[in-house]
Amino acid sequence: MRRSLLKRFVARLMLLMLVACAQVTPYSRAAAQTRSVSPSRTTESFDKDWRFLKSDAKGAEGAGFDDSSWRGLDVPHDWSIEGPFDEKNPTGGAGGFLPAGVGWYRKHFTLPASASHRHVFIDFDGIMANSDVWINGFHLGHRPYGYVSFRYELTGHLNFGSDKQNVLAVRADNSGQPASRWYTGAGLYRHVRLVITDPVHIEHWSTFVTTPKVEVAEATVRVESTVVNQSDAPRNVSLQITLLDPDGRAIQNVSTKAQEIAAGKSVDFRQEIAVRSPKIWDIDHPYIYRAVTQVRAGRSTLDDETTTFGIREFHFDAATGFWLNGRNFKIKGVCLHHDASAFGAAVPLSAWERRLEALKQLGVNAIRTAHNPPSPEFLDLCDRMGFLVMDEMFDCWTVGKNPFDYHLYFREWSLVDLRDTVRRDRNHPSIIIYSAGNEIHDTQKAELAKEILTSLVAAFHESDPTRPVTQALFRPNVSHDYDNGLADLLDVVGQNYRENEILAAHQQKPSRKILGTENGHTREAWIALRDNPPYAGQFLWAGVDYLGESRQWPNVADNFGLLDRTDRRKPIAFQRESWWSAHPMVYITRRVAPTPLAPTDPGYGTAAQERRPQVLLSDWTPRERETHEENVEVYSNCEQVELFLNGKSLGAKQRPNDDSPRNWKVPFAPGTLKAVGMNNGQSVATYELRTAGKPAKILLTTERSSLAPVWDDVAFVEAVVVDENGVVVPSANDLISFKVTGPGAVVAVDSADNNSHEPFQATERRAYQGRCFAILKASAPSGRITLTATANGLTSNTITINSVATPASNGAQAR
Repeated sequence: MRRSLLKRFVARLMLLMLVACAQVTPYSRAAAQTRSVSPSRTTESFDKDWRFLKSDAKGAEGAGFDDSSWRGLDVPHDWSIEGPFDEKNPTGGAGGFLPAGVGWYRKHFTLPASASHRHVFIDFDGIMANSDVWINGFHLGHRPYGYVSFRYELTGHLNFGSDKQNVLAVRADNSGQPASRWYTGAGLYRHVRLVITDPVHIEHWSTFVTTPKVEVAEATVRVESTVVNQSDAPRNVSLQITLLDPDGRAIQNVSTKAQEIAAGKSVDFRQEIAVRSPKIWDIDHPYIYRAVTQVRAGRSTLDDETTTFGIREFHFDAATGFWLNGRNFKIKGVCLHHDASAFGAAVPLSAWERRLEALKQLGVNAIRTAHNPPSPEFLDLCDRMGFLVMDEMFDCWTVGKNPFDYHLYFREWSLVDLRDTVRRDRNHPSIIIYSAGNEIHDTQKAELAKEILTSLVAAFHESDPTRPVTQALFRPNVSHDYDNGLADLLDVVGQNYRENEILAAHQQKPSRKILGTENGHTREAWIALRDNPPYAGQFLWAGVDYLGESRQWPNVADNFGLLDRTDRRKPIAFQRESWWSAHPMVYITRRVAPTPLAPTDPGYGTAAQERRPQVLLSDWTPRERETHEENVEVYSNCEQVELFLNGKSLGAKQRPNDDSPRNWKVPFAPGTLKAVGMNNGQSVATYELRTAGKPAKILLTTERSSLAPVWDDVAFVEAVVVDENGVVVPSANDLISFKVTGPGAVVAVDSADNNSHEPFQATERRAYQGRCFAILKASAPSGRITLTATANGLTSNTITINSVATPASNGAQAR
């Protein structure tokens, strides 16, 4: 009896330890700063203490190579973002005029003697680009595509014991340029982990959790996984699966039948589990479950793994568009590249969270990962915040868009990269569709394109039969994709822009499910989506301004975003909010003609000068202060908007049926311009602009009250130049200097100026339209971080952030 009780107690204790290891914090996957140790598996962040060289080095793969003079740093690290910007850099405007080349990373480490009988792996979330990896001089492999995650096994090439060093060496080479149409970054720009397992363990990325039945009363959760036996003897094992609900409580604990696995072989396991009264993952309530999977041999746990998932049902319908959990609504998406301005491609998770929260407030509910697989923690964040995701693979197939594009490797690597990415990503509830490519130029050769697309769609379905596949078709009427059968190889037909064409393609064949994979900000594009039920959704180009895709120096970034590079809303973002958000809002902007080009400006005297668009300005401080008339444009989803100038009504206007803005011609007078939005005769939203005086002082603001000393936690502090009354001075371009005291540092500075060549790794920045940012990190788990901003002729300002041990959970993280 005592032995039985003891056995049950030990089993329960091991389960509790696993549950504790399975708890997911906002930053747990991104980079655990210490080891994550379960009874059977060790996962250790390998981000710290690398040595780096920004050039090639003969023999640097060898364990005995002298790297003592190399720069010490932690990863993720994007060395290209450190600059400098230079018109002569080979990346050109597409790469934001930032540098490219070869970078080496080396890490020295030891392993305990107790690990000598176990299997050791290294996981890279992404290396940009053309990477080669060595362990103690042994070449592990080569991966050309910088956006994919991959694993190498180190077993058999390691030294064990506290006095025996190991050296992991990584060479990343993006010297062949141009190689992209946007900024890619360079180096070891995503997280790295060391994983130690038993010889009998769960195969990497083999666990697949699906929900084939989703009802209010009960859902079915299906768990599939593969166990591999790398020992020299057969083993008899089973899988024990514990489901944890969104609150972390164990709600089911089941075991599969035991199976024998021969030495060097693997066995697949599958188990269906009923969940009563499930909490459904939805964009408004993104509930996350966890499946803790243990490999059991009798009383022993040989390996374990935790997989997050959501219980939800979705589908596309040819007649009515997109459905999620029985609810039909429009996909209101944006396209995002993978950089975050001052951070380049090495983006802290809290920076992504800040960006996604700003988009969510506009009514955005979906993200297209343009045009490549994102980091795994980005998808975790989308899961937690309730975004839908189009997971895109490629920007080209066999026909490149640049001399050193992925087309050079497509035939050899595309199916490998695709399989790895789908197996990595398929448990994310946020992902609703895969994209096989963006604006693929192979479609000019119909038979070639159909052959390739057939193989890609089959590969997607082989690794994940639960999700549809689309492609962002490029001028399909020119390449006859709707007539030659290519479009109908897709589960959901996607097209970039030309909304009338995809609607006509649906009318031609009503069984087609259709989706806008890339669309402009125009009202006509929105109306095409709003008024056509079959049109499932759209993804705007773009959600946020991004580095690269510059047409001409000195510009270094693209400006098609709803948000600027610092994540501030542009005026067009408020127009989009008036269409996409249900929350009452009103916003004022001035529509003015662009400033004439000077003879020395790029584009002067060319056709581009005539095509320059009108400019939207959100201020009541025009350069011309004398009497003149302003074209005031108001965006609102309210039934009625009334405009006031210095308290005097300029009239009220009803909401147009075609969602066009409400415009007033207003003779300028300094003071306050105010808009009041009303529903049912009641004021529900207000917005006002005030005329600014001369620059007088700096104001500092931040969304963060605390900051933890982990790589993924950062605080954006905005410095604003204001007049004596606190009104932003839109013409201010003062050079603002930042100084920190306490346990923190300024890790980057930034502004929305897409023509600025100032370094991001600095402690001063020139204000652009009256604003710039300092970005802080903490260096200790307690204390007060104080930031002071100064500028000549302005009153300085100070702000304080508390340093804490662990990142604070805000609403998005806590869901």
